[in-house]
Amino acid sequence: QVQLLESGGGLVQTGGSLVLSCADSKRTFSRATMAWFRQAPGKEREFVSAINWSGSRTYYGDSVKGRFTISRDNAKNTLYLQMNSLKLEDTAVYYCAAGYSSSTNPNDYMYWGQGTQVTVSS
Repeated sequence: QVQLLESGGGLVQTGGSLVLSCADSKRTFSRATMAWFRQAPGKEREFVSAINWSGSRTYYGDSVKGRFTISRDNAKNTLYLQMNSLKLEDTAVYYCAAGYSSSTNPNDYMYWGQGTQVTVSS
């Protein structure tokens, strides 16, 4: 059973930065597409970014392009999300997910972490 564990969330001021990590404790995601989604209260889960298994292809949602960077280290079984120039509207629970297609649809991802809260304050 894949177990994805996010970390790195917290409280940050607008314009600040955070790095989220997602570790696969079972070491089973090296050939999977990995993604970050987020969900704010009262809103649907939103695609943030995805990366293919080798790291050669990355995808971003329009709202984070140019500010967020996704990466992965398969040797460490860890996915990252560097978040810069954070805005109030980035406040959400961030989830990492694993699947086998580079999709923006959360239904296409089979494995999910428990989420980590990111709060951006003014």
